[in-house]
Amino acid sequence: MRTIRITFRPMIVCVCHRVSDRDIARAAREGCASFDELQHDTAVATACGACHDCARDTFHHHAAQAGAASALAVAASRCGTSRVHIVPRRETAVAAGA
Repeated sequence: MRTIRITFRPMIVCVCHRVSDRDIARAAREGCASFDELQHDTAVATACGACHDCARDTFHHHAAQAGAASALAVAASRCGTSRVHIVPRRETAVAAGA
């Protein structure tokens, strides 16, 4: 079976204000509480609006990941370990023909 590798590269979500998916992910990791707060902090999706759906989806995806990561950290602290190492996935292998 042949394997195809898909590599995710950073992308600009909001061209008007030059906000990337990494900027959105960083805001979510740092505790941005809502999409409205993200818009206030970064101005994403506040000009032409073409990126609104993509920006909102990207924020919710990373906010969910940040919530899961913080839950793991809390669980680790309750178990008496101080080491929690979370490695984000950069590549995904997809089987051809699947």
